[in-house]
Amino acid sequence: MESALKMKAAIAMAAALSIIITAYAMEKTVTSAQKTDLKTDFIVLGMGCFWGAEKRMGEVPGVIDVESGYAGGDLPGAGYQDILNHERALRIGKTNARNHAEVVKVTFDPAKVTLETVLGKFWESHNPTQGDRQGNDIGSNYRSGIYYHDAAQKTTALATQAAYQGALDAAGIGRITTEILPLKNYITAEEYHQNYLKKNPDGYCGLGGTGVKYSKPAEQVAQNGAPATTAGVSSARLDGGNLNFAQQLVVFEAENCEFCKLFDKDILSHWQAEVPVVATMNANPPTGWELEKPLLAAPTIVLFKDGKEVTRYTGYNGEKANFWKWLGFQLLSPEQRKIAFQQGTEPPFTATNLDEKRPGKFVDPITGATLFLSNAKFESGTGWPSFFDPIEGAVTEHEDKTHGMRRVEVRSASSGIHLGHVFNDGPAPTFKRYCINGNVLKFVPDKK
Repeated sequence: MESALKMKAAIAMAAALSIIITAYAMEKTVTSAQKTDLKTDFIVLGMGCFWGAEKRMGEVPGVIDVESGYAGGDLPGAGYQDILNHERALRIGKTNARNHAEVVKVTFDPAKVTLETVLGKFWESHNPTQGDRQGNDIGSNYRSGIYYHDAAQKTTALATQAAYQGALDAAGIGRITTEILPLKNYITAEEYHQNYLKKNPDGYCGLGGTGVKYSKPAEQVAQNGAPATTAGVSSARLDGGNLNFAQQLVVFEAENCEFCKLFDKDILSHWQAEVPVVATMNANPPTGWELEKPLLAAPTIVLFKDGKEVTRYTGYNGEKANFWKWLGFQLLSPEQRKIAFQQGTEPPFTATNLDEKRPGKFVDPITGATLFLSNAKFESGTGWPSFFDPIEGAVTEHEDKTHGMRRVEVRSASSGIHLGHVFNDGPAPTFKRYCINGNVLKFVPDKK
């Protein structure tokens, strides 16, 4: 690992000296309004070494420009060597500040290429299951990531992730570790990194994909040899041997079902929950599994455990909070349910993640959506996990007049569950203290 870092650093330094430039990065704050003109858009992607990523993404017809950079970390104005040094400090426990990832900013013409096509190339061009590494390049600065600038990009990113995970599952490859987060602290990389492989055709790349092609859901079904509907959901009976026997959600849909389409749009296209889910147009249970009773309406979402139905949700009509509450009652403990659905409060100093300091993220225990990053956590002395900043759009705030007090309640935007309250006595830069019940936060450590 260290040798690979030294080799890459040496190559970069030689390139810098050869063209006699100062290796300082120029920081840019990228927003949705910062587009090259009204006809272009951009997405920021992390897929390992940005030299190879720049070349791969530049091959997509309709892509106008690809720029190497850094994003997703806490280091303002950082350059290449700063990021390598910070990664070494992380490894030996001298810091827990989040490092930047090497990324490429892909500018494209939506009239010529869709974001889905761009992301399809992204998924195919690297291995998104490797956590904090890509090939021989090891470290959180080489993590896989999609950094979006608006809600539409987030929706597309999650949908393509679900589609590619299905393709990887069919190929017997592991789970995707790609982080999908709002764009934060984008920095343009030093000039000697730009178009590096054009300047040095025999230069180091380090990218290697899984060999699995990205395809739209309908195309995946056709490749698997099963009849497909216009929605891309198979009408063939599910094979229980290919599903998760211990715990599996199955969505039973029907032709020309508007509420099924609504469920797909509202819920399935954003799926990040830990429990696996699959949709089918076949009204029979997966082979070797048992339904408690016949299906009466669509969509019907059935939770199977050990191959047997344990509960079902019938008649989705757009009430997302009701669906997540139903699922939450199946997945959460009684103590968690009291907090999540009855605005309960855990006793102070009892949360198992109160002293959690490892790099990672805190997610909704039902939906799996990221709520807070560990680098926004601080010691408040109150006895509850405290954060100074949530992920953008991850929580909602509501006036709370219960118990004779005026407070601001914090809920998860994805599931609607109660998390805690926010107060104006936190540290810089927000001066907010999100006081959260740790029992309704699931901690997911960064991959090493």
